[in-house]
Amino acid sequence: MRSIVHMDLDTFFVSVERLKDSRLLGKPVLVGGSSDRGVVAACSYEARAFGIHSAMPMRTARALCPEAILVRGDHEHYSYYSNMVTDIIEEAVPSYEKSSIDEFYIDMSGMDRFFGTWQYVQELREKIIRETGLPISMGLSENKTVSKVATGEAKPNNKIKVDHGTEKPFLAPLAVSKIPMVGERTSETLRRMGIVRISTVQDMPMRVMENILGENGRSIWKKANGMDSSPVEPYTERKSISTEETFDSDTTDVKQLRNILIAMTEKLAYQLRKENKLASVVTVKLRYSDFETHTRQVRIPYTSTDHALIRVVKELFDKLYERRVLIRLVGVRLSGLVHGGYQINLLEDSEALIHLYQAMDRMRRKYGKTSIQRAVAMGQRFHEFNPFNGRRAEG
Repeated sequence: MRSIVHMDLDTFFVSVERLKDSRLLGKPVLVGGSSDRGVVAACSYEARAFGIHSAMPMRTARALCPEAILVRGDHEHYSYYSNMVTDIIEEAVPSYEKSSIDEFYIDMSGMDRFFGTWQYVQELREKIIRETGLPISMGLSENKTVSKVATGEAKPNNKIKVDHGTEKPFLAPLAVSKIPMVGERTSETLRRMGIVRISTVQDMPMRVMENILGENGRSIWKKANGMDSSPVEPYTERKSISTEETFDSDTTDVKQLRNILIAMTEKLAYQLRKENKLASVVTVKLRYSDFETHTRQVRIPYTSTDHALIRVVKELFDKLYERRVLIRLVGVRLSGLVHGGYQINLLEDSEALIHLYQAMDRMRRKYGKTSIQRAVAMGQRFHEFNPFNGRRAEG
């Protein structure tokens, strides 16, 4: 029998801001873009009481709660505290998965023979709270789905254990929307059919859910019945995706070099979003005609957006290309990857830009990754290496 723990830092961005400024405690707080065209990256429970939620247009949130305190946000601080929590977990458990900047799965299977797992992870949670000052909720069960739901029910800043054999009765009274991967559209489809509670899904034959939602229906039915065999994927900072190009003729055409780097970065960023990952380190590589190779890298806030990554790549290139001699090769690498739903920078991006990225990615999925791209990137061809599948493919 497996023992899977899910931990989630409560209102993470808001909690970090409250560490910096205690005057925010107990107040409705919005973290996000300061203009009316911005969106809410995070909000406190006090703000949620007014119907506010993340990714909501800032103008709507401020209309719902005019007295809310708006904080611009600081990704460097969020990354710092995320890494602090990661270090504490890494030192204490045999295997863990960092699924986003504020969310973790821990595999404690088999550890009961040495000590009480529930007692141990409670002490781990208390250590995180004590050493970081951040609230964190936790769920423990035999699989990732039930543990994640348990964490949601435990919030704010609490814990729930679901014993083996009690998964179905635990899930039964909850809303269908509590099942991971059930979004607003799926929830609305089920609601129109009178399916509101998880218990209704549990009582239905699997084939009925398949008829309604296809393959997705089968997955939802299994999750509703507390079934989930997905493993905890060990987290490592060493994972990366990269691309590089060796030119047929060495060049000093700076404009062309920048355009190639932009094209490379654009495709790597799309790959991140496709794999539901975020990068925290950017590296640019140059090789001169004499084979002397130079690299420069920088740690950045977690992101998967083209414009944020392109800006960093261009800055690194400008700092790196100092010799003004013939270039033989250029490359870009994105590393420090984590799984993450934050596919956009909610602190900086407008609602319109968010919708633009979503529309562009839909077109790429349907018509191919080169179906839409920046004008400067058009016509640039290079080879990219994706360590997720170990193949080289022409871009």
